[in-house]
Amino acid sequence: MQRHPSIDAPLSPEALQARYECARDLAMEAARRALGPYKERESLIVNHKGDQTQDLVSIVDQETEAFIKKRLAECFPDDGFLGEETGGATLDARCIWVVDPIDGTRCFVNGLHAWCVSIGLLVDGEPMVGAVADAIHDELFHACSGQGAWLNGQRLSVNSAPDIRHGVMGVGTSLRRGKEHFIPFITQLLEQGGTFIRNGSGALMVAYVAAGRLIGYYETHINSWDCLAGLVLVKEAGGLQNDFLRNQGLTQGNPLLVASPQVYRQVAQMIGSSLDE
Repeated sequence: MQRHPSIDAPLSPEALQARYECARDLAMEAARRALGPYKERESLIVNHKGDQTQDLVSIVDQETEAFIKKRLAECFPDDGFLGEETGGATLDARCIWVVDPIDGTRCFVNGLHAWCVSIGLLVDGEPMVGAVADAIHDELFHACSGQGAWLNGQRLSVNSAPDIRHGVMGVGTSLRRGKEHFIPFITQLLEQGGTFIRNGSGALMVAYVAAGRLIGYYETHINSWDCLAGLVLVKEAGGLQNDFLRNQGLTQGNPLLVASPQVYRQVAQMIGSSLDE
């Protein structure tokens, strides 16, 4: 993705706030709508995406994205949209919504609790709004640039652990490029006294970093709809992140590291140069 300075005046605070409020409400509404099918998941139609056998899609993913996309188009007709299921439209707009309707589909269809709805917003190429809704636990992680990060009504901050030995690291990988870096990283993490968890939802794991539940999250390659909302959360909670949007990261994805400032450098050294490839 190329980021150019906008020739227009900055988006007004009122316009940004309206999008923030919409993202919060819409994410939780969409997540709660998905709860019904989740409880009746035995009847779901589930397919694989192309030749990526790790990637699943259910009718709930498709219907949830259609619901979110329609609502956003009604409220903000000039904004662009990038969704996991329907792809991108008007990606030259100054405001672009980046949406994963069900992040953690494999967990969803198998009755696990690690799934959510993720809605992020880019303004002039910068992540500005994020909302990650977990309806099972009634948790809405949300943030807007300059306004802090929140879990429902509680302000969030990243974990204060001094190093990896004093917290839990989130990790993730997939069948996409970069998977060869996963085992070497895990080996180093364990050798240096760390521990890790993988729950199947990158969006939730990034939100957990913002909430201080995890000291960091590393994924060898992740798509923007899985983490765009979380990037705002982590930044507003005081965490650090690599330059995820470089080299067309919006449309093609990239490696991702988000972490508390105390451990970011330590973890980045374990990952090495692949973090910036």
